[in-house]
Amino acid sequence: MGWVDDVIERTEAALDGQGDPERAAGAEHYMKGVAPFLGLTAGERRSLLRAAWAGLGTPTSDELGDASTQLMTFDEREFHYAATDLTARFRRAADADFLDRWAERLLTTKPWWDTVDGFGSSIVCPFGRDHDVTATIDRWSESGDIWLVRSAIQHQRGWKDDTDIVRALELCDRHWSNREFFVAKAIGWALRDLTRLDPPAVRRFLDTHPEPNRVAVREAERGLART
Repeated sequence: MGWVDDVIERTEAALDGQGDPERAAGAEHYMKGVAPFLGLTAGERRSLLRAAWAGLGTPTSDELGDASTQLMTFDEREFHYAATDLTARFRRAADADFLDRWAERLLTTKPWWDTVDGFGSSIVCPFGRDHDVTATIDRWSESGDIWLVRSAIQHQRGWKDDTDIVRALELCDRHWSNREFFVAKAIGWALRDLTRLDPPAVRRFLDTHPEPNRVAVREAERGLART
């Protein structure tokens, strides 16, 4: 059995029949019906997958992408979360083409903030820290797809002292007039993160962008208040 089939079989065996129906109904309602749920907590899911994936060898980049993409075709949202868990576990296996070849598809399959931010944490942000992703991020930024735009704006989250502040502010500036909630929220979070690194730069940015983006400004002001 190949690595991809092995992962899918193990994951399905681990998660099928698990979960609480009442919790599943509540999660589906909270997530606006983007997908049905099994009703597992994050801790329960990760524990089941940790046991199921024990002993797996290291995949190739394409095996990782293929398995993650197949998990996104399942109905229940926990399988989609499993795809984010899988990319987090094996992200060192991703090669230089992974964002273009696989991550973009993962981000735009049954997208909602939960999986988009999950893949942001598991692969986009750490991958971007280790590779030159300038061209990919620029293409996502100009794509018109709100989830790719959100991912582009947030692609430096968690970089701390490695953050390119000028680049982060440039991406915020590009989309300042975008009132789509999930884009505006991403701008706000990016600015809030920057308040930990360079509060005067964030204040100057807000001062030179008088047209209010209230969602973004609110998040930025929270960060400034803490500093």
